[in-house]
Amino acid sequence: MPSRVLKTETAFSNRPLRVLIIAPSLEMLGGQSIQAANLLHHFERESQLETGFLPINPRLSGLFGKLQRIAYVRTILTSLAYCFSLLFTIPKYDLIHIYSASYLSFVLAPTPAILIGRLFGKKLLLNYHSGEAEDHLSRWSRSALPTIKLVDEIVVPSRYLVSVFRKFGLNARPIFNLVDSHRFKFRERRPLRPVFLSNRSFEWHYGVDNVLKAFSLIQKHYPEARLIVAGDGPDRLALKRLAGDLELRNTEFIGRVGQDRIVDVYDEADVFLNCSSVDNQPLSILEAFNCGLPVITSDPGAIPDMVVHEQTGLLVPKGDYRELAANAVRLLSDPELAERLIKNARAESQKYTWDEVREEWLLCYLETLGSPDERALSKASNYSE
Repeated sequence: MPSRVLKTETAFSNRPLRVLIIAPSLEMLGGQSIQAANLLHHFERESQLETGFLPINPRLSGLFGKLQRIAYVRTILTSLAYCFSLLFTIPKYDLIHIYSASYLSFVLAPTPAILIGRLFGKKLLLNYHSGEAEDHLSRWSRSALPTIKLVDEIVVPSRYLVSVFRKFGLNARPIFNLVDSHRFKFRERRPLRPVFLSNRSFEWHYGVDNVLKAFSLIQKHYPEARLIVAGDGPDRLALKRLAGDLELRNTEFIGRVGQDRIVDVYDEADVFLNCSSVDNQPLSILEAFNCGLPVITSDPGAIPDMVVHEQTGLLVPKGDYRELAANAVRLLSDPELAERLIKNARAESQKYTWDEVREEWLLCYLETLGSPDERALSKASNYSE
């Protein structure tokens, strides 16, 4: 790595590289917006970079702002404002760093940025985050694949997504998600209390319904157990109805929690539960690692790369809420197991700090700006594992 450090530190010495990051703002709280905000925060301290931010969800003022509150009209106005912003902003930058999800979101946000960026001859980096990548690239192959092939570099947060993109003939570079270890404070939990946390969006593939079902079984062993449910989304009413049908006690739906308050929510809980059926590299699990919450989770996507069973957490088959509950009961009754998981998870969390990913991002930017031959050589050396 020393030769790479020297390479990146000297390569940016002539003038700062102008990088435009295009992503959801924190008003659309989620993995992409949090990652973009984290990168921008750290890039501000890098003298070799000049960074700008363009939200895919611009807020309009006056009459247009009022019209933005109307469903469907909001989508049209926001998309038009976003595309106009792209036309006026992209020409000012050298490299365009575009965050991406899947399906319709890919059409509305990354696609215009890629096309306009290509129109102005800019270097383009697609930062793809969705655990639904394989289904997206299969079902939307006629539009998604030709669009993705227009970019100069694809970055994904896990080797799982590297393998998915490889199936479609696309090379992707893995750079882990970033968690601010200074914000998410570690707290020892001795003894471990039956206070559980779920922090996922209320969408079917994140399996919050299975967390509720698991908690109903946990309460049979620990009647005093408590569940904090953070998040929001289209399944909100259905999940609240399910909690009522299951007659759950001590269950609190606290809504969407901003980054300014989420640390306190982790601090209030002792065990993190997740039962997603489609996933990639959940930030909430990494945050739980940092805060000292042992993690019990299902195993889709890249989760097994983060959570090694009985080493950094406990893994169950996706959708198996009974095993989720059984492992929660086991964890609460085995202090030595809990202490081992917490210790190892805390060590694992260090892979996702700025000190670990900084050089990877700078090197990625440098190589994205290089000639096609240099990029091909870099990919051959970096992704041959």
